[in-house]
Amino acid sequence: MKFVTTKDQITKTLQKVQNAVSSKTTLPILSNMLLETYKDLVKITATDLDMGISSTTPIKSEVEGAVTLPAKKFLDIMKELPDKCDISISTKKNNIITIECDKIVFKIIGLPKEEFPQPPNFTDKDMLTLPQKFVKDMIVMTSFAVSHDETRYVLNGVLCEIKNKSIKLVATDGRRLAVIEKELPTQPIPEKKIIIPSKTVQELSRLLQDEGEVKISFDENQILFDLKDTLIISRLIEGEFPNYEQVIPKETKEKIIVDRDALLSATKRASLLVNPDSMTVKFDISKNKMSISKNTPYMGEVREELGVLYKGKDISVGFNPYYIIEVLKNIEAKDVSLELADSDKPGVIRLGNEYTYVVLPMQIA
Repeated sequence: MKFVTTKDQITKTLQKVQNAVSSKTTLPILSNMLLETYKDLVKITATDLDMGISSTTPIKSEVEGAVTLPAKKFLDIMKELPDKCDISISTKKNNIITIECDKIVFKIIGLPKEEFPQPPNFTDKDMLTLPQKFVKDMIVMTSFAVSHDETRYVLNGVLCEIKNKSIKLVATDGRRLAVIEKELPTQPIPEKKIIIPSKTVQELSRLLQDEGEVKISFDENQILFDLKDTLIISRLIEGEFPNYEQVIPKETKEKIIVDRDALLSATKRASLLVNPDSMTVKFDISKNKMSISKNTPYMGEVREELGVLYKGKDISVGFNPYYIIEVLKNIEAKDVSLELADSDKPGVIRLGNEYTYVVLPMQIA
């Protein structure tokens, strides 16, 4: 194998696949990336056996071939090479990779391509084509609510439901719930109900652009996302996602209408005084007024008032401020509608019929 590329081209491609490299593994091959050259392209692949990412970039190919080499070391070398010189990468016997740039020569010991895991084959019978921005926006509005508690593994991913010409994403950690549902802009496919791991969702969100399409293919326990020059293949989480619909409160008559930016900024300021032993921020709501406060022993206190539109009863409720901040950061509307039935009932933010966010209250100290 021998090809010529530029630092910018190869580094961008390496950065697309690097997070699929296994960080904790007893198999040395999983710490490597697979490089394969085809005519005027190089394909770079990494996997941790749960998720694999491959990406292609144009090159000047002299000899076709394939080899694997240590992923982190390869990326570190690329970053330290000069910006404005052509990089030659070649292999000879014994899987030794030579990297040349101007008067710089690296020789790295790799492993044969035969040891690298082969990706599964997908059929196109259940393929869905969607705008990349459509998928990215849905992920952004839900993925932050995924659980990181490994003992509840079915919550360590995003539920994806395709049914009745619509697609729905759901994420929860047991203390908050984010649900978004949109009509499919393309021809529907047979019903699906799958759980996509959070790592896969994070990588997909990172790689999706505002332009272009993504083709989604489904297999029995795997999913493939085709972003034209980049592929993501992932195992799915097996198990039964909890019945989230039963925890969504009915819509309240009286709603609190508040400026999103003002609520976000005030909650951020109050969060400055929380600590692991005292996470609750207090929200006092009365007629056309909201007071956000935090009093932390041995640290201090903060109080801030906001003008709101509200005509209901007085309510005092406590929330984890980060659960409020994370949803507000991703809402683009100027004003948000907050529903509170009582101090011991969940808070709800709805955006039309598409989006619902539910957050459980915390005890006020």
